[in-house]
Amino acid sequence: MGVDITEIITAHEIKFGDLKNKSVAIDAHNSLYQFLAIIRQPDGTPLMDSHGRITSHLSGLLYRTANLVEEGIKPVYVFDGKPLPLKIKTIEARIEIRTRAEEEWKKALAEGDLERARMKAQQALRLTDVMIAEAKRLLEYMGVPYVQAPDGCEGEAQASYMARKGDVWASASQDYDSLLFGSPNLVRNLTITGRRKLPRKNVYVEVKPERISLEENLKNLGITREQLIDIGILVGTDFNDGVKGIGPKKALKLIRDKGSLENIMKDMGIEIEHYEEIREIFLNPPTTDDYRLRWGGMDEEKVLSMLCDEYEFSESRVKGALEKMKKIEEISSQASLDRWF
Repeated sequence: MGVDITEIITAHEIKFGDLKNKSVAIDAHNSLYQFLAIIRQPDGTPLMDSHGRITSHLSGLLYRTANLVEEGIKPVYVFDGKPLPLKIKTIEARIEIRTRAEEEWKKALAEGDLERARMKAQQALRLTDVMIAEAKRLLEYMGVPYVQAPDGCEGEAQASYMARKGDVWASASQDYDSLLFGSPNLVRNLTITGRRKLPRKNVYVEVKPERISLEENLKNLGITREQLIDIGILVGTDFNDGVKGIGPKKALKLIRDKGSLENIMKDMGIEIEHYEEIREIFLNPPTTDDYRLRWGGMDEEKVLSMLCDEYEFSESRVKGALEKMKKIEEISSQASLDRWF
């Protein structure tokens, strides 16, 4: 879920054309969860083959990546490492929510309440190790690079590190954690653009990509990145619950008035466990330089064999996506040229 600081962040709507020839490090787990949530049957059941294997994540990965490549965008997917001990509590809470939602989903189906069933099904979704391995295999066949973050490192932390180094232009995720990790640019809604139905409402909205600049936001807010991290800790992160009654706006005011988290805790008489460790996670996460960003070398036969023969995808639809993917060779050539200028 990440830190929610929407209320104090300035974002700018962009078009895919604004990202042409730019490389973007995409939070893989975040995107795969989005595909699992969105690509479902009317009753909430995910796409599956005749053997009962879920394929929503593969469908989203293929078609969305093909669309990005067609727009001239250079995607690289970054996968989470083994979670830190501090995140275990969050993970356990999410498992409990999903287990409860799965029971409510089945109940809603039995009662014929499809709207509630779909909502609960989205809350019950699980991303398994098998799905992650399938996603990596598909990316390899498509000629799209991916990076495995080291143990104790979030995908967003690794993506932000790559952006700070200049190896990619931006990180991409629905969450704002990339800003706390120091990514100069964050792109949201990159993998979920299009018309989306609002939860519990018969209303559709157009979701468009948006760019968030860390430097611009820090300047507008009049704070440092370290203070933005303190705001995140006050509001709540994947590593702590936050302080009850403190939202983004109140946290910003407190940081402006008091200067630091330590001063706030002292003046308000509150304690936040492990706050120094959490701050260090955002400032100096374990990252890796063991990656190579190369686009191209798509193996069309392996993609077709995997998706059509193994998972029973429509051959005509897959071939249509692969026609778009062929532009990846042009992207690869451009990436090579860019290194000379």
